[in-house]
Amino acid sequence: MRVSYFLAFLLIVGGSFFSSCSTNPYAAANRSYKKQVKAYARSLSETPVTVPGSEALQLGDFWVGTTNFNLRKPNYVIIHHTEQDSTAQTLKTFTQHQTQVSAHYVIGRDGKVYHMLNDYLRAWHGGIGKWGSNSDLNSSSIGIELDNNGQDPFPEAQINSLLQVLAMLKKNYNIPAANFIGHADIAPARKVDPSIHFPWKQLAENGFGLWYDEDRLLPTIVLESVATSDTTFALVQKQVYDSIPETFNPQEALRIIGYDTQDLPAAIRAFKLHFIQRDINSPLTEEDKRVLYILYKKYL
Repeated sequence: MRVSYFLAFLLIVGGSFFSSCSTNPYAAANRSYKKQVKAYARSLSETPVTVPGSEALQLGDFWVGTTNFNLRKPNYVIIHHTEQDSTAQTLKTFTQHQTQVSAHYVIGRDGKVYHMLNDYLRAWHGGIGKWGSNSDLNSSSIGIELDNNGQDPFPEAQINSLLQVLAMLKKNYNIPAANFIGHADIAPARKVDPSIHFPWKQLAENGFGLWYDEDRLLPTIVLESVATSDTTFALVQKQVYDSIPETFNPQEALRIIGYDTQDLPAAIRAFKLHFIQRDINSPLTEEDKRVLYILYKKYL
């Protein structure tokens, strides 16, 4: 019996030893991550009166620290596709200092989730962009990168994992449904991700992002009396679509939704990429304008 216990002990210790000896290809990046986080932690632990530059201020007689505070929290989620060949390539890109790009989450085609950065820290994923009056989305958003080259559909396993991540983020940070958007939405002149294949409607049905009421695009059937002779009339069916007010301004509607309309063709392309998902380089059609009007009313 003692021998059996001893052998079991050796197996446990040996398994732990070999497990600990397995090589993590990102060990160096992980060490760099921990080093940077410790530096930020030291900075946060300093009292405000020790911040560089505060010595030039006329300070009070003693330092008073407020008791009412917490960490800043993200208020947007920006979804990207990687436009690279594999998850491994993206992980390598995000662990090299010279690339100067990162994201909080990377989700592989197989559904595996890589949480690369604490949600409270600022990732470098959005670049120059704007949504509404917010011109620094990196400081207020979570960046999620989906392994996709921009040409392929998004696998079910990947989207299912994305929905799980989004549910977690929405619950943890109380992010409004309208604040789940794409990289192209905030940078319409530069970006087209996530691609035309991305299932925005499915996300909206799960509470992440807004969508339009598709039933309002369908015509209403009305009966109309039509004279067939001087004395007889017939009832005919007529299709009537919801009308758009003559005062409706598509550029203003795009701006109200959040798009930067300084480059209007780019804003229209980004809108069509997200909500129309066909003919994205064409001008707004009458149906596109109805979709825009329905959404505009939601964002008011």
